[in-house]
Amino acid sequence: MSQRVWLYSVTIIIGLWISATGAGGTLPDSIAEWPVNIWCWGVFASIFLSTERKERIEMIAVVALATPMELFFSEVWLIYEYQRDFMPLFVPAGHYFLFDLGRRGATQIRESMIMLALLPFVPLVVYGAFTGSDTSGFVLLLLVLVFAKWGPEPGLYAVMVWAALAMELWGTYLGNWTWSSEVPWTGLTAWNPPLLVGAFYCLGDLLVNLCVSKFGVKESSKSICSD
Repeated sequence: MSQRVWLYSVTIIIGLWISATGAGGTLPDSIAEWPVNIWCWGVFASIFLSTERKERIEMIAVVALATPMELFFSEVWLIYEYQRDFMPLFVPAGHYFLFDLGRRGATQIRESMIMLALLPFVPLVVYGAFTGSDTSGFVLLLLVLVFAKWGPEPGLYAVMVWAALAMELWGTYLGNWTWSSEVPWTGLTAWNPPLLVGAFYCLGDLLVNLCVSKFGVKESSKSICSD
């Protein structure tokens, strides 16, 4: 497992705990997010200054896309609410960590396994629809299947739905954010977090892929996994 994978995983797990709990009550709630903000952007800056041009473009694209999407989802659409009402400053940097984590995981999955990796979601989606507790699951599952079938990085999307779900389960358990049980404007319901919450991350990753392709920079899986 590469150093980056460990770095991202530990940052997400411990960072969300520190932000949600003030490091177990050690920090006042008013400053609980700040150590995480400083650490995440410090890591982001360190990677940005030491990496190649392609990854720098990706990093800028992730932040440029994730920030307005987060603000729209949480402040306008109101499909979830952050613990302290407004998006923490570490969130855009965290989106890049999860994107890169998912991409590195995608190098370990064979093409034949991509659709199989999504199968475990199907009975849970059916259950959510049948009970009425997560009727948005069908819509999100369809989006993920479309991304995995026709998107430019199928393996990334298959891995991302699992990585995003794991992070969202941890974040909602700690109370960093809470998803609405009723999805505004749609008449649909959702779990906290939605089972296929990774669909939102897949959409963001797809937009990043398209943005980077405009610069004509080719992917290099060897360079991705080398650090």
